[in-house]
Amino acid sequence: MKKAVVIGSGFAGMSAACFMAKAGWDVTVVEKNEMPGGRARLHKADGFTFDMGPSWYWMPDVFEHFFNAFGKKVSDYYELKRLDPSYRIYWPDEVMDIPADYTALKGLFEKIESGSSTQLDQFMNEAAYKYEVGVNKLVYKPGQSFTEFADWDLVKGVFKLDVFTSMKKHISKYFKHPKLQQLLEFPVLFLGALAKDTPALYSLMNYADIKLGTWYPKGGMYSIVHAMHTLATELGVTFHFDHTVTKINTAAGLAKTISANTGNDEVCFNADVIIGGADYHFIESILLTQSDRSYTETYWDNRVMAPSCLLYYIGLNKKLYGILHHSLFFDTNFDVHGKEIYSSPQWPSEPLFYVSVTSVTDDTVAPEGFENLFFLIPVATGLEGDTEELREKYFEKILQRFEKRIGQQVKDSIVYKRSYSVSNFIADYNSFKGNAYGLANTLMQTAVLKPGIRSKKVKNLFYTGQLTVPGPGVPPSLISGEVVAAEVLKHFS
Repeated sequence: MKKAVVIGSGFAGMSAACFMAKAGWDVTVVEKNEMPGGRARLHKADGFTFDMGPSWYWMPDVFEHFFNAFGKKVSDYYELKRLDPSYRIYWPDEVMDIPADYTALKGLFEKIESGSSTQLDQFMNEAAYKYEVGVNKLVYKPGQSFTEFADWDLVKGVFKLDVFTSMKKHISKYFKHPKLQQLLEFPVLFLGALAKDTPALYSLMNYADIKLGTWYPKGGMYSIVHAMHTLATELGVTFHFDHTVTKINTAAGLAKTISANTGNDEVCFNADVIIGGADYHFIESILLTQSDRSYTETYWDNRVMAPSCLLYYIGLNKKLYGILHHSLFFDTNFDVHGKEIYSSPQWPSEPLFYVSVTSVTDDTVAPEGFENLFFLIPVATGLEGDTEELREKYFEKILQRFEKRIGQQVKDSIVYKRSYSVSNFIADYNSFKGNAYGLANTLMQTAVLKPGIRSKKVKNLFYTGQLTVPGPGVPPSLISGEVVAAEVLKHFS
C-alpha cells in the first residue's frame, strides 16, 4: 500500500487526507499542535468555548459536496441553523440588520437608493452565473497549466465572468449609495484584498452571502473540524499530534522521509508522497534545503498577502440584550483602514472591527447566563511591535465603541479575556508574515499565478491550503484538499 504523509491538520490537510485514504492509500497526518483544526482550533477556558479562527459558515453546498464524496451528509455530523438576520452593520449614523430573506433585502436596498432593488436582481443574476461557473469549473482546477482553462463554457463566458474588471468598479456600475457599495464589497474582504484589487469574478461571494446564506453549525465551527477528523479516522487515517516537522529529507529529486520532533525525541515517517498542508513558505524555507525550493525569498516578499488579525476572546458574566450573532462595525473610515492594511502597512488608527457573539445562537458555548464574545480587527501582515500594551490599547478603543453603540456596559462584566495576533500566528502556525488568511485573491495571484500545488523541484511533494489554489477561506480549503489529492493520484496511482 502506498504511503502519503500530510503535514498539518487544518481543513485543507484533513480534506486531502480523506481523499487519499478513500483512494486506498495509507495516510498519516503529522500535526504540530495538540488537536486537529489548524487555524480553526478550539479554545476552552472557565466554562467558555471559543472558535479560535474562522467564524462564518458560508457556501454550505461545498461542505455537502465534501461529505457526499464519502457517502455522508453534513447532518450525519453536525446541525446547521441559518441566521436571520444574517448579520448587523453599525454605520456611523445608523444600525442596519441584513435580512436573510431576499425580498426583504430588496426592500432594504430600495429604501436606501431608489431603483436599487431592480439593480440588485441584475447584479445577483450575474453573481449566480459566476458562482456556478467559478465554483464548479474554476476552483476545482489544480492551476498547473493555462490549458486547464481551455473549456468552451469558460472561453465563451470569460467576459461575463468579469475577470478583468475590479469588484469596486463592478459594484459602482449598479449602485451609487456608499452604504450599498460597502455592503457588497464586504464579502471580498474574506478573500484578503480590497475591492479595487479583486476581480469582479468574486461577486460570486455576494451570491454566497445573499442567496446561499449565513449559517451556524451547532457547537461552533469546530464541529466541522471534529466531523472531518472523525471521518478521516473512519477512513483509516492515522494522526500524530504534538509532532513538529523539522525537515523533509530528499534524494535525487524525491522526498523520502520527514523528520518530526515530539518534544522528547526525533521520529521519522516514510512516504511515497508528501502533502504540505502547513504554511507553504515555512515548508519551502525551513523544511527544504535551498536547492529543493521552488521559489526565492524575493518571490515570497513580493506576494500580496491577505491580512492578519488582532483577536480577542472574551467571556462575560451576564447576557447582553438586543445583539446579533455577527456584527460589523463600519463606523469609521473604510478607505483609511484599507490603506493601513495594504498600501502603507501599519497598526490602524481607527479600525473597523467585527464581533461574533455565538452564545446568542448556541447555549453550549458559555455558562448559563453568560456571554461569549469574539472581537476581530483586520491588520496588515508583517507588523512589528505586537506587544501586550498595544493589544490592550486597541481593546480599550474598540470596547468603548462597542459599549457606546450597543448602549450597555461590558467592561465591568468581563470574567475571561485572551488576545491573539501576529506573533501568535507565527508561533502556532509558522504563518508567513503572521498572515491569518493566506494569499490575497488579486488578479495576478489567481489560479496558475498562485504558488504551485506541486513542487517544481521535488516530484512527490505537493501543497494544499490557503497559499495555493484556490485560495483563502474554509470552503476553498476543503476544495484545495480534494484538488491536491486528485493531482497526486493522477501522477502516482
